[in-house]
Amino acid sequence: MAVLNLGILAHVDAGKTSLTERLLHAAGIIDEIGRVDDGNTQTDSMALERRRGITIKSAVVSFSIGDHTVNLIDTPGHPDFIAEVERVLGVLDGAVLVVSAVEGVQAQTRILMRVLRRLRIPTIVFVNKVDRGGARYDGLVADIAAKLSPSIVPMGSVAALGTRAARAVPFGVEDVEFVERLVELDDELTAAYLSSSDIPYERAWSTLAERSRRGLVHPVFFGSAITGTGVSALIEGITSFLPAAPEDVDAPVSGAVFKVERGPAGEKIAYVRMHAGRLRVRDRLPDGDDKVTAIAVFAEGASVSQPAVAAGSIARLWGLNSIRIGDVIGSSTRAAEHYFSPPTLETVVLPARSGERGTLRAALDQLAEQDPLIDVRQDEIRREITVSLYGEVQKEVIQATLAEEFGLDVSFRETTTINIERVVGTGAAFEIIDVPPNPFLATVGLRIEPGPVNSGVRYRLGVELGSMPYSFMKAVEDTVRETLSQGLHGWQVIDCVITMTHSGYYPRQSHMHATFDKSMSSTASDFRGLTPLVLMSALAEAGTRVHEPIHRYQLEIPAESFAAVLPVLVRLRAAPLTSSITGGTHVLAGDIPAAEVHGLERRLPSLTSGEGVLESAFDHYRPVDGPAPDRVRWDHNPLNRKEYLLHVLRRV
Repeated sequence: MAVLNLGILAHVDAGKTSLTERLLHAAGIIDEIGRVDDGNTQTDSMALERRRGITIKSAVVSFSIGDHTVNLIDTPGHPDFIAEVERVLGVLDGAVLVVSAVEGVQAQTRILMRVLRRLRIPTIVFVNKVDRGGARYDGLVADIAAKLSPSIVPMGSVAALGTRAARAVPFGVEDVEFVERLVELDDELTAAYLSSSDIPYERAWSTLAERSRRGLVHPVFFGSAITGTGVSALIEGITSFLPAAPEDVDAPVSGAVFKVERGPAGEKIAYVRMHAGRLRVRDRLPDGDDKVTAIAVFAEGASVSQPAVAAGSIARLWGLNSIRIGDVIGSSTRAAEHYFSPPTLETVVLPARSGERGTLRAALDQLAEQDPLIDVRQDEIRREITVSLYGEVQKEVIQATLAEEFGLDVSFRETTTINIERVVGTGAAFEIIDVPPNPFLATVGLRIEPGPVNSGVRYRLGVELGSMPYSFMKAVEDTVRETLSQGLHGWQVIDCVITMTHSGYYPRQSHMHATFDKSMSSTASDFRGLTPLVLMSALAEAGTRVHEPIHRYQLEIPAESFAAVLPVLVRLRAAPLTSSITGGTHVLAGDIPAAEVHGLERRLPSLTSGEGVLESAFDHYRPVDGPAPDRVRWDHNPLNRKEYLLHVLRRV
C-alpha cells in the first residue's frame, strides 16, 4: 500500500484535534468520537493535554483510506509549542491546514501556511465549524486567498451556513464557475475550454490533482468536524490531492528523528521517518554504534512490533541511547532545519526543596531530550537552572510534567528576555606555562575580535597544528565555545572570531619505573582549566555590548481602533515602519522588542474589540539603550565583573 505521512496543522482552537477524531472514526479506528472539552481524544494522551483541552505534544496515529496507509500527525496549535510543529514539518508528505469558519484566518494560521509554502509541502485547507453561529463563506474565501495563498480552489459550498443543519455541498461538473476556475490552472485547458462547447472536466480535475501534489495549488474544503459534514469529501481529497511517500527501499538507509520520548522503564524511544532504505532489528546505525533492539510501526490506530521498517514509513525505534531530536540516520541529506524563530524568553526553575537541585537538573535534561529548545543551562556562579521558553503556557506544562512524572515541586522566577552580547573591539591575552600566576601546566594565548553579523563563533589557529597534541588543541577549542555561553554581562557571546596565538605543554613524563607523573606532564584538563581565564581576560579587553531580540510584527486592526492602539505601540517601543489601509482595516508593520510582545498580545483584544490580529517573529538583535542588563547578579560581590569571573574560574 502507498504511504502518506500527513500533518494536521492549525491555529489553536480551530478544531484540529476534533478533525483528527472524525477522520479516525470515519476510518473505523475508533467507535466513538472523543471531545477535546471532555479530555477523551485519541491523540491528546498527556494528562495536562486532557485537562487544558489543547495539544502539547505531536502524536502519530495510522489508518487506511482505500489503498493508502495514512500516518496522521496531530500537532499543537498553541504558539508556545511551535517547536513541536517545526520538528514534524521535515517528515511530512502533505498537510491539512484547518481554518475556523468563525474566527477565520488567524495569526498562527498565516505563519504555518507561509512555512508550508516555503517548503513546498502540498497542502489542503479545511474550513471547519461551518455549523457554528457567525460562520462565513464568501468573505472567508477572499481572506484565504488574500492572507494565505491566491492559488486556492474552493471545492464546494455550504447550505444552511452557521446553523446545526449546515451541510457541505461539493462542486461538480455542472457547476460552471467551478469548472472555469479549474481550467484557469492551465493555458492549454483554457484554450480548449474557449474553443469547444465541451467542458474538459476530467482533464481539468487531473491538472488540479497534479498541481496540488506539487504544492502549487491548494484545494479548500468546507465542513464540520463535530457533525461530520464535508469530511468524506476531505478524505477523498487527501488521497487525490496529496502525494504518497517515495518508496525507495533499495537505497542506503536514510531517515530523520522528529520525536523522542521515554518508555515506562525509562528507555529512550525515537520516532523516525524513513526516507529511503530498510532498517531492521539488530541493525547498527550507519553512522554510530547504537543498535536497533526493537521496531514498532503505526498501523490501524495501533503501534505494532515489526522486524523492519522501510522507506516512507514512520516507526518507533528502541536501543538508540545516544539519539537526539533532529538527528539524521544514515545517508540522509535532510538535516534538521529551523523554520520558526528560536525562543526569546527564559526563566529560572527553582526546586521547592533545596536538596533536589541535582534531581531537578536530571529531570529537565530528560525533558530537553523531548524538546531541545528548552535549552537547560546551569549557572555555575549562582547555581541556578534556567530554561528557554516561547511563552507563559510552557511554564505550566514544565511544572505539571515535573510534578506528575518526576515527583518534583518547582516554582519559577519572572520570565525575562534572552539577550546576547557582541564583541565591540579586539582583545588578546595569554598565560605561559610555569610562569606565575598560571596554575596550570599549559600555555594558551587567545585573540578575540568582532565577526560579521550572523556568522556565529569562528575559531582558528594562529599557531601550527602540530605544536602540541590534537587532544589539547581540541580541549582549547571546545572550552572556548563553552565559555562564550556567558560573556561579561552573563549573556551568550555571538558573532566573533577567536584566534589561538600561543600554545605550549609539557610532554608526558614518568619516573624510572614508568609511573606517570601528573605533576610533570600536561593533560587536557590543564587546557580546559586555563582557557576560560585567558579568554575572559581577552574578552574584557575587547569589551562587549548587550543586544536585545527584536521581532518584526504585522498588526491588523479596525481603522477606528488606530487612535487607541498607536499610543500603546509607542509605550511598548514598537516602531511602526509601514502603514496602510485596506477597506476598513489598518495594517501596521514594524519592529518591537521581544520583551514587549506579550504585553501587546494582552492589550490588543480590549483595544480592538477582539478584532486585532498580531503576527510577530524574531527578526534581528538590536543594541540595548541605556545601562546594559546583566544576566548575572554582581551587586553581592565587591569585585568588578572581570575580576569576579576570573576569580570564580580560577577557583574552579
